[in-house]
Amino acid sequence: MTSRPRSLRALLFLAGTALLFESGRAAAAGAVDDENAARAEPHEPIVAKLPRVRFSGFTQVDWVAMNQNSQEELDVRGQPQNQERFVLRRARLRADVDRGLITGGLELDANTVSGPQVRPIAAEVTARWPVKRGSPYDFALTMGLIQTPFGAEVQELDYVRPFLERSAVSNAFFPGVYDLGMRFRGRYRFLHYAFGLMNGDPIGDKSFPGRDPNKSKDLVFRVGVKTDVTRRIDVDMGFSGLSGSGFHAGTPTTKDQLVWRDTNEDGIVDTTEIQVIPGTAATPSQTFRRFGVGADLKVRVNVGRLGHLTLRGEIMRGNNLDRGLFIADPISTGHDLRETGYYVGLSQEVTRYGLLGVRYDRYDPDSDASEQQGLTLVPRDRSVSTFAMLAGLRLPNEHSPLSAGRLLFEYDRNYNALGRGTNGTPTTLASDTAILRAEITY
Repeated sequence: MTSRPRSLRALLFLAGTALLFESGRAAAAGAVDDENAARAEPHEPIVAKLPRVRFSGFTQVDWVAMNQNSQEELDVRGQPQNQERFVLRRARLRADVDRGLITGGLELDANTVSGPQVRPIAAEVTARWPVKRGSPYDFALTMGLIQTPFGAEVQELDYVRPFLERSAVSNAFFPGVYDLGMRFRGRYRFLHYAFGLMNGDPIGDKSFPGRDPNKSKDLVFRVGVKTDVTRRIDVDMGFSGLSGSGFHAGTPTTKDQLVWRDTNEDGIVDTTEIQVIPGTAATPSQTFRRFGVGADLKVRVNVGRLGHLTLRGEIMRGNNLDRGLFIADPISTGHDLRETGYYVGLSQEVTRYGLLGVRYDRYDPDSDASEQQGLTLVPRDRSVSTFAMLAGLRLPNEHSPLSAGRLLFEYDRNYNALGRGTNGTPTTLASDTAILRAEITY
């Protein structure tokens, strides 16, 4: 009688032990499977969280076939003055990241204009509202190295502009185009606006490129209208303004100097040949006011199968604003420099594969310039102007209205009064250029 209960208890013990063993083995197998799965795809959760990065860029290579201002000589700095050469004008690589409300971009530029160099050309962080497409309005706040929000040509991309380079007035007022600062940009239906607070020293500035010697910032803006007048005609026009401060560098203290000038060239020091040049006291650095206004207009007409006919024009008026061509410094010159410039251009697409264009631009860096001729102070015309003629071939892009590549030839007839005649009076300095450009976008 007692053997049966003992046998039953033994059977129950064995069954429980087997059940626990199977449960432990199943749990261990599950853990191994999870570990194997983790080893097989260890980065999947991280990859899913990474933002999308888009790369783009373009390359422009020029052959300067003719430049009348070119010489086979070196300048005072030891740099070659020959301009008839092959040159890497621009090679840009840009990376953009999109995190919804926050976007960012970094663009690098490589060129051989003044020797091989690689530099950042744009670096920006943007907060935008809203992010939905098709919305009648949007806002964006950007900080970093950005395009100055002034006019139309200054903000036009280099691979979109039909002509090889910007006009003289744009290069004078905004050399290099990009500057460090903050920009607020928005639109409501056909109304577009942009306001910027900038350092005031673009990366092409000849005095302090990419830096700011004074604490004052430049306030820049553009307000414009962009709309379709008819199905074949669209108009983009705007008004721009700038207000800021320029910088005049002071001079350090100099000591008295003893100078010997051998006037009779006998190699012997005479007391009459010894002169003392007195030292000068230091002068402090100063700031000066500068401003600029501008108006731009672009009309584009769809001429059917022939392509688009585009008429563009812009006028700018500045005061002590030249930072790229003839540096404006009213403290050195003793008077404010009134600057005026404009351009008018016409370009015509010839089907999807051709492009023709003409442009005239003129820039006067000092409307009050004068010079001494004998005993008389006479006005002097310091203006420069260019008549450009353009012809090119385009490679269509099936996924974009922009061209995938272009081959452009431009002849520039330059007019200026930078030379001197045999009698010493100002005369036109020969400086016509002929350039062939190969361009590809990617």
